[in-house]
Amino acid sequence: MQRFAGRIILLWGWRRALVAFAAGALAVLAQAPYDFFAVCFVSFPALVWLLDGATGEASDGWLKRLRPAFAIGWWFGFGYFLAGLWWIGQALLVEADTFAWALPFAVVGIPLALAFFYGFAAVVARLFWSSDIGRVAALAFGFGLAEWLRDFLFTGFPWNAVGYAAMPVPILMQSVSVTGMIGMNALAVFVFSLPALIAARRHLRLGLALFVILVAADVGFGYFRLAAPAEPATRSIDVRIVQPAVDLSEKWDASVRDRIFATLLGISGKAPEQGHAKPQLILWPETSVPFLFTERPDALTALGDMLGDGQMLIAGVVREEGGAGNAGSRYYNSVVAINDKGEITDAVDKVHLVPFGEYLPFAGLFERFGIGQLVAGPMNFAAGNERHPIAMPNGLRAVPFICYEVIFADLVAVDAASSELIVNVTNDAWFGDTPGPYQHFRQAQIRAVENGLPLLRAANNGISAVVDSRGRIVDALAVDARGAIDAHVPISGRALLSADQRRINGLLIMLLFALTAFTLNVRQRLRVN
Repeated sequence: MQRFAGRIILLWGWRRALVAFAAGALAVLAQAPYDFFAVCFVSFPALVWLLDGATGEASDGWLKRLRPAFAIGWWFGFGYFLAGLWWIGQALLVEADTFAWALPFAVVGIPLALAFFYGFAAVVARLFWSSDIGRVAALAFGFGLAEWLRDFLFTGFPWNAVGYAAMPVPILMQSVSVTGMIGMNALAVFVFSLPALIAARRHLRLGLALFVILVAADVGFGYFRLAAPAEPATRSIDVRIVQPAVDLSEKWDASVRDRIFATLLGISGKAPEQGHAKPQLILWPETSVPFLFTERPDALTALGDMLGDGQMLIAGVVREEGGAGNAGSRYYNSVVAINDKGEITDAVDKVHLVPFGEYLPFAGLFERFGIGQLVAGPMNFAAGNERHPIAMPNGLRAVPFICYEVIFADLVAVDAASSELIVNVTNDAWFGDTPGPYQHFRQAQIRAVENGLPLLRAANNGISAVVDSRGRIVDALAVDARGAIDAHVPISGRALLSADQRRINGLLIMLLFALTAFTLNVRQRLRVN
């Protein structure tokens, strides 16, 4: 092992970049749908050894001496995000004749940009580097900080944060209810990197002890939390989640809109599955209604006829303000609540839009070069002002998140605090049967664990599911399946800790790693001097 580590440390030039890139790409196998987290015990030790050798000339300024570390982190990040996000390009192939030109910008450009966060993580770690376990703590702090920044900088895109690699199954998800994603990201990198100590054997026993303690604590906490009896349900609701599996090539085709709407009505109105009660709530996916209600008021009449007494429909729609397609009209990616009379009783607009997919940032500049919105639909969307819970049968409140809004842990936590259910509607059909929908579902699943609330998820062609407050899948529909899920959802319990307390705990974990790395770095410098 020492010889192998030594060879990695001494790599130079393109070979060093290639190993960093390969280590990052390999780490993606720890994310959904593969969930092979053992690869991280190879990828992150390799990153540690690469950073061991990332030293500049003693005569160089401090900034120049950090360039090799940034390069290693950047190449690691480029491999990680390229292998983990290549499926984004699938959305551009839905209308390939129009958008295929943008394929390299999406598939390569996004990973190129995101890799700067991991380059930054490597630089931060290298500032506190030492020859012992301190460098593992430094790397954990650097990545924890980078992942935290990735949550909100430049509108935020915390997709496939490293912490998700440590949570492939519910028993390993429970600790996030205490640490939050901030702490889980840092802890995951620390544990994944500990095998790097095998090479030099310095602090090996301490590393092994910490490994056993942290893994045992994670598994033990998960076991006892899942084994503990659920709190008695105060209320419950019977739900039906509809997955219509509409082909996106037909999504906005005027000639097939009635057929799509009829499919939704047919699935929604069928008799309940054996052993299930008539649903009180029916949930349709994002932009499931293939027209504007302002253009088709007869559709609301059809919905009122389909819904029975006391039933409610929550549907993803495109909502128009301004009226009848006027030049001043504004369009929103929304969910609406419709009662049994066919009346829209509430609406919530998507607040956090997808850049280039749902709106064009710096529109004036890009339009000069003929670049417009890429994938989401026939119009640009405006962002909603705020999100609020929707009142449902049995006095329950559900907070809706549209598409990738659900990947933002803090955003979900703020609005979920006043609700009993998390609702996520999405249209992952853009990405086909690629890793994208599975990764998206995993992140939604973790939101249920963090907030101690059941999750109802409706996707156009998968993955639709009911997830309980501990992250266990009650029922689900596979990608490309057409049908419905009927489920009885009991409402009990709340988040183990508040969002603020989880954030504080996560920041304290990062601070502990930073102090450990700083202390051991200073001690090594004093010993050398």
